[in-house]
Amino acid sequence: MDTPGTSTIVILDFGSQYTQLIARRIREFNVFSVVLPCTTPLAEVLALKPKGIILSGGPSSVYDDAAPKADPAILSTGLPILGICYGLQFITHHLGGKVVPGHAREYGHAAVTVTEVENIFHGLPSTLSVWMSHGDHAEELAPGFRVTATTNNAIAAIANDPSKIWAVQFHPEVAHTKDGMKLLKNFVVKLCGCAQDWTPEHFIATTVAKIREQVGSGHAICGLSGGVDSSVAAVLVARAIGDRLTCIFVNNGVLRKDEFAKVQKTMREELHLNVVAADASERFLSKLAGVTDPEQKRKAIGNEFIAVFDDEAKKIFEAEKSSGEEIAWLVQGTLYPDVIESASVHGPSHVIKSHHNVGGLPADMKLKLIEPLRDLFKDEVRRIGRDLQMPEEILERQPFPGPGLAVRILGEVTPDRVAILQEADAICVEEIKRAGLYRKVWQSFAVLLPVKTVGVMGDQRTYAYTCAIRAVESEDGMTADWAALPYEVLRTISSRIVSEVRGINRVVYDITSKPPGTIEWE
Repeated sequence: MDTPGTSTIVILDFGSQYTQLIARRIREFNVFSVVLPCTTPLAEVLALKPKGIILSGGPSSVYDDAAPKADPAILSTGLPILGICYGLQFITHHLGGKVVPGHAREYGHAAVTVTEVENIFHGLPSTLSVWMSHGDHAEELAPGFRVTATTNNAIAAIANDPSKIWAVQFHPEVAHTKDGMKLLKNFVVKLCGCAQDWTPEHFIATTVAKIREQVGSGHAICGLSGGVDSSVAAVLVARAIGDRLTCIFVNNGVLRKDEFAKVQKTMREELHLNVVAADASERFLSKLAGVTDPEQKRKAIGNEFIAVFDDEAKKIFEAEKSSGEEIAWLVQGTLYPDVIESASVHGPSHVIKSHHNVGGLPADMKLKLIEPLRDLFKDEVRRIGRDLQMPEEILERQPFPGPGLAVRILGEVTPDRVAILQEADAICVEEIKRAGLYRKVWQSFAVLLPVKTVGVMGDQRTYAYTCAIRAVESEDGMTADWAALPYEVLRTISSRIVSEVRGINRVVYDITSKPPGTIEWE
């Protein structure tokens, strides 16, 4: 992984639900951060030339047989280190201290008394309101360490200045810790000496220069979806190599209503991209016939997309060869959450789902990959897009899954069920926009359930499908809360869907957060 900024902070992940939030907080200081599994070999960590290292929290005990393990040599690199929660316990345990089960588990708000307002606590008040989430705690410190903050129940912070190691038992990265951002900034800027120069302008300039150098006089093709990610990736690459980029937009049969025509128009007329459009809806729907398992759907769509993309690319190849040129690069709009959820970045975690960008490429693919957004979160991609002066209509589009409506149709995907969901989804989005809520929620969409219920319309009995409405609030899609949509908006959506969409006679609203659920139903 390349480090796009002049300064980098590495975060070693021990399985905390807040790890990605640490990375985001650091990026808010205009400092690049990267999350690695705690099991990453030390040589790979140091290859990134980090200015400092953060050890994340985690749900395990340092004494558990299955506890996530990092190389203890990470603690003797001489680099500034900040341990958070489990990170404090890892430091204490491996440097000769003692960690024991707590008499009382601390979870939620807690008051911390700071005894040394220096280093990570520089400029902070002597009493802090923080967020705790731990059972074990440090009872005896490792040699050379001292206590710098406490709660009524436990040691809250420790320090070893000569070794450049500091640690806190609470979570400074969450909003519940009032002065957490100041603490993190003290570590990142003051103690690690990071330059705060990782800005959209810096990212665009360095990325365009890198792509230009990579591609040279070659050509590239891009799988375009019309969403934020692939659009920004395409514009970045086009800025670097101009008309030597050809975008391929495939209709997989499970796009939103009228999406195939709308995307072509936008990409050509507003972004001035060279777009080849392929309507392969029948091919995809035939591959999905009889398939009900969500992973099988994803793989069927991914495999067929590669086949269709390959067919279209061959046509472009032939045209390029006739002119003496040859395409050698494939552009993808892969984002950091795609990589994390597909590649099991946490030491002890599981893959949540296969991703069309990350897991679906053939092993014998001859094209070299360009993934200019691979290190970014969605909101960062939008900021890049604004600096590229892309239209807000594109940048504010809500995320849409690569497998499209196929993973929002539970059970078999058929042309009739696709048509039903397209109509219901269009009504849902239209009403969310009309209420001025589209930009306030992360995603809002309809899901078609394989459940039929009895209804009454006029004087007739009906037996039709149930539609679920899903709307969530999130910063980056890693965690999400269900959105409390106004009752009037829900009433209008439900009324219109039942009245206007033949095949649906009942609408329900999903009030599940992520975790424990996922944003998509499949």
